[in-house]
Amino acid sequence: MNQAGSMIDPFGRAITYLRVSVTDRCDFRCVYCMAEDMHFLPKKDLLSLEELERLCAVFIDKGVRRLRLTGGEPLVRKNIMHLVRQLSRHLQTGALDELTLTTNGSQLARFAAELADCGVRRINVSLDTLDAEKFRAITRWGVFDKVMQGIEAAQAAGLKIKLNTVALKGFNEDEIPEMLRWAHGRGMDMTVIETMPMGEIDADRTDQYLPLSELRARLERQFTLTDIPYKTGGPARYVEVAETGGRLGFITPLTHNFCESCNRVRLTCTGTLYMCLGQEDAADLRAPLRSSEGNGLVSNAIDEAIGRKPKGHDFIIDRTTKRPAVSRHMSVTGG
Repeated sequence: MNQAGSMIDPFGRAITYLRVSVTDRCDFRCVYCMAEDMHFLPKKDLLSLEELERLCAVFIDKGVRRLRLTGGEPLVRKNIMHLVRQLSRHLQTGALDELTLTTNGSQLARFAAELADCGVRRINVSLDTLDAEKFRAITRWGVFDKVMQGIEAAQAAGLKIKLNTVALKGFNEDEIPEMLRWAHGRGMDMTVIETMPMGEIDADRTDQYLPLSELRARLERQFTLTDIPYKTGGPARYVEVAETGGRLGFITPLTHNFCESCNRVRLTCTGTLYMCLGQEDAADLRAPLRSSEGNGLVSNAIDEAIGRKPKGHDFIIDRTTKRPAVSRHMSVTGG
C-alpha cells in the first residue's frame, strides 16, 4: 500500500479530502436535485456500513485528512451512527483532521448530540428559504419546523453550522440578504451555490440559473463584502460581511470554476469513485474490495483512478445546452 500523502493526481494536486455518499436516498425531493418520482438504487447494490468504513480507512491510510459524509440525506441511512462512531476513531488517533457531514437538517434533532460526541465539530445544512410555504414547495416533502428544530439541536450540542443555499432565479434571489442576516445573527456562516447541471429533473435549469457574479453585485448594494483567504477545505471562496461580522462563501462551478485547487474525490454508496463531480469517468472499488480480504487490490485501484483525475469539469448551462452535463443525479454522487 502507498504511504500516507501519496495520492497525487497528474496535475500535482494532493488528494486529501474524501466525500462519501452513504445513500442515494433522501426524505426530500428538492426540485433542482431530484425528479419527484425518483428511482433509487436497489439495496443489494449498496455497500454495507462495514464496507464503507473499510474503504474510508484505506483512503485515510493513503493521505485523506478530511472526510465528509453526504447523501442523498446521510442521516436516513439505517444505523448511520455506527459508521460515524467507527470513523471517529481516526480522529482520536490523529490520522484524520476532520469528520463532518452535509445534511438537510430533517434528522438533526435526533442525532446532533451523538454527532458531537463522535467528534464532529461542524456540519453543513442545506437550506434555500426561510419561508415555510416556499420551503415545502422547493423540497416537495420537507417540513420547515423540523429543520429549524434540528438546527437548534445542533447548535445546542455545540456543532458549528454553515448554511448551504442554492441560488435560484425567481425563487430565493430576493430572500438571500435576509437569510444572510438571519444566519450571521445566529453565529452561522453561509455559502451560496450556483445550480449544477446534474441529472434529469422536472424543470429547465436555464430558468433556475442565477450567476453568482450577478448575486454578488446585488448584495454589494446592501453590504460591504471583502474578499478573505479563509478556506474550509472545499471549493468556496469567502468574503467577510462588514455589516453582520460573518462570512459568506460563493461556490461558482459555472461562472468561475474552482478546479485548479481541487483536492477532492467522491465515493458513492455503491463503491464507485468519481474523480470529478462534473465528469462521468469513474472507478469501481466495490469489485476489488469484495474480491480480497486484504486492501492491496483496492489501494491499486485507487492509485489507477487518481492517475486519471481530470484537470477540470465540463459544467455549462445556457440556452443551447439544456441537457445535464452529467447524467447522474447529485444525490447519487453526494453534494
